[in-house]
Amino acid sequence: MKLDKDSELYRMRHSAAHVMAAAVCRLFDDVQLDIGPPTDDGFYYDFDLPHRLSPDDFDAIEKEMSKIIEEDQPFECTAVSREDAEKMIRDMGQEYKLERLAEIPEGDEITFYRNGEFVDLCRGPHVESTGKIKAFKMLSVAGSYFHGIETNPMLQRLYATAQISDKQLRVFLKQMEEAKNRDHRRLGKELDLFSIQEDVGPGLIHWHPKGARIRSIIEEYWRQKHFRSGYDLLYSPHVGKAQLWETSGHLGYYRESMYAPMDIDGNEFFVKPMNCPFHIEIYKTHKRSYRELPLRWAELGTVYRYEKAGVLHGLLRVRGFTQDDAHIFCTPDQIGAEIQRVIKFAHDIWNDFGFQDITAYLATRPEKAVGEEARWEQAIESLEQALQKQSIPYEVDMGGGAFYGPKIDMKVRDAIGREWQMSTIQFDFNLPDRFDMVYIGEDGKEHRPYMVHRALFGSIERFFGILVEHYAGAFPLWLAPEQVRILPLTEKQMEYAKRVQDQLIEEDFRVGIDERSEKIGAKIRNAQMEKIPYMLILGPKEEEAGQVALRARTQGDQGSQDLPQIIQMLRQEVASKGLQE
Repeated sequence: MKLDKDSELYRMRHSAAHVMAAAVCRLFDDVQLDIGPPTDDGFYYDFDLPHRLSPDDFDAIEKEMSKIIEEDQPFECTAVSREDAEKMIRDMGQEYKLERLAEIPEGDEITFYRNGEFVDLCRGPHVESTGKIKAFKMLSVAGSYFHGIETNPMLQRLYATAQISDKQLRVFLKQMEEAKNRDHRRLGKELDLFSIQEDVGPGLIHWHPKGARIRSIIEEYWRQKHFRSGYDLLYSPHVGKAQLWETSGHLGYYRESMYAPMDIDGNEFFVKPMNCPFHIEIYKTHKRSYRELPLRWAELGTVYRYEKAGVLHGLLRVRGFTQDDAHIFCTPDQIGAEIQRVIKFAHDIWNDFGFQDITAYLATRPEKAVGEEARWEQAIESLEQALQKQSIPYEVDMGGGAFYGPKIDMKVRDAIGREWQMSTIQFDFNLPDRFDMVYIGEDGKEHRPYMVHRALFGSIERFFGILVEHYAGAFPLWLAPEQVRILPLTEKQMEYAKRVQDQLIEEDFRVGIDERSEKIGAKIRNAQMEKIPYMLILGPKEEEAGQVALRARTQGDQGSQDLPQIIQMLRQEVASKGLQE
């Protein structure tokens, strides 16, 4: 859950970051300080020092932090002029802080916070004293470029957490341990789902047969749902002329995230970072009447965006990914009903994938915004009413919308309680103007359509990574790349096993046979390790009776049954998208 900046927990974590920095300064020489903000999970601080920090240092840092907390040092705030601030920082010999001082806008108050001998350039807020800091724990250390720029010095970032109580700390640490066990990068390798090849490039995903099978199931589901919900599907080019991206504004505001242009026939072309301009160009291929609206257009479009190497993270942060993108073009009278359709659509899809705990965040008009105020008000009202009608809990982020329109972000909570940002419903009052989009109204005049960007999964890659972690790789039957594995007891049952396999394949089930000359126990263990939902064990008794012995991944031995009975059970489970648990 996003940490509230006005909360006691935020102040405590911010204060704990100062205590950690003070402890590091006590323990090591020549420490250069950068920043130490709170985060949703804890806090961190960036340092530059000769000593290479490692987990071996954590115990000493924690002990020193405990001493500072026991000293109950008050946090004292002092406001100073820019000139005095610069002198103070130079006297402390903190070069990185000088650059941070230069970033503070003219006219903003400049403050320092002191606790004990430690002084830091900081806006606050903090708790009253170090004694207010409760349970804390060092977590990890990593490299971090100053300002996140790869040509800048590499700093050492210490991560830690602080919780309201020892009990909450234990719960958090247990969740972290479970998260490690569910890490999609480890499971992706163990289950042979995907890989990232350094010879090809970081942030570029190779889908292996099992991962590709799951992806194809997800995409087929996605297409079927969209057709049933009144969408048409589009396909658009992977590259476009510079002029297109100039009109859309991407070259002006987004160029650093776009890959270098290529010269084709004397024209600059860019690989697409988004699908939106292409959908707009399709809209503009002929005059549109109000009778054609709403238009609901969706695309599984692969896009490429430059992400810094330091932020790449398995499937969750990549450079090439497939957006499940959609755009809705409609009249002002249609917008309320359309938003309600989208909210319900997203809610139903998340339930199908096993996510029941859904929260929404409504971001409203910022100070600087484009578009008529009346349109903003109507858009915000339609978003809020749709959430209320679907009984989805939501929070309002006043002024948190993009300059071009308000939005809803929908977040889901996974099996171990982590919150993930997923679906986005974003109004856009900018692109219709930039591309001069119009429709002919009932009055015979030109009008500007409403445009809504809508992504359900965000990207197939990131969604797949979250899905792997949510299920810990043990996918429900309808998603499992191999739904049933047949385990013949001996070579003598192999022919029977292949007949059973043929029958299941005819029913569209995904079935494999373990043909190895291993003992049945080893075959069962292997199927369990690969998280196969069901095993069918075939021995001489089963073959003679024309049956199979059913074994479930979670419930174990289910006894011998007729194959038609098992097929009926599998059909029902796939149709309900239910879990075995």
